[in-house]
Amino acid sequence: MNGKRYSRQRELIYEALKHTQEHPTAEMVYQWLKPENPSLSLGTVYRNLNLLADEGSITRMAFPVERYDYNTAAHPHFCCQVCGAVYDLDLPYDAGLDEQALLASGHDVTGHEVLFRGTCVKCKNLQ
Repeated sequence: MNGKRYSRQRELIYEALKHTQEHPTAEMVYQWLKPENPSLSLGTVYRNLNLLADEGSITRMAFPVERYDYNTAAHPHFCCQVCGAVYDLDLPYDAGLDEQALLASGHDVTGHEVLFRGTCVKCKNLQ
């Protein structure tokens, strides 16, 4: 965490993300931390998540509701269309796709994001 000056609340929020495989919303992080941190506000969570994302310590993911990811390395995600859960997929980043986009468009391509959609294993097993 590169941050500006140290903030205990920012550290709590960062550690919560660091220790989960979920890709939580700000509301989820707030609910996790609030019981042991009664002075924490939802606004503080949003502000610190956005600060961490702006400095590159976490990744902001623009789903219908923004989610946050501790893993800042380029990697694909899967979003369940039934329950809305978001998962990392263990697939390699395809830098060749960046090159193809550059050649096809002439734009300076610095990266890409891949999002797969469908039904997760948990929801499939409930059907």
